[in-house]
Amino acid sequence: MGGERDLSRLLRGLKPALHPGRYSFAPTDEPSLPSDAFALIREDEELTIIRPSPAGEWARISLPIYSSLDAVGLTAALSSALAEAEISANVVAALRHDHIFVPWDERHRALACFEELSL
Repeated sequence: MGGERDLSRLLRGLKPALHPGRYSFAPTDEPSLPSDAFALIREDEELTIIRPSPAGEWARISLPIYSSLDAVGLTAALSSALAEAEISANVVAALRHDHIFVPWDERHRALACFEELSL
C-alpha cells in the first residue's frame, strides 16, 4: 500500500483545495454511480449519493497529498481542528486522497483551520 503515513509530513503537505461547487448528500435507488456523482455509498439501510448540486448545502475540501489508508492521526487532526471551530464535517477517504465536506457557509473558515494545521 502506498502513500504517506507520517502525520507531521501529512500535515505539512496538506495544501487543502476548496472546490467551487456545492454538493448534496441524498438517498438514491440508483445501483451504479451516475456520471455526475462524486460518490455512492452503500449502507445496510440505503444508498447515499454525493453529487454536485446548485442547491447543495455542502462544500468539498480535498487534500491533494497522497495519504496512506493506514496513516494514523490525520482524520483526528482535521476533525479536532474543525470541532474546535464548531464546524461540522463529513469525511470521505479514497485510496489516495481525503475529501472533507463542510457546511457551505463555513467553507472559508474550515479551509483556514486546515491551512493553520499545515504551518
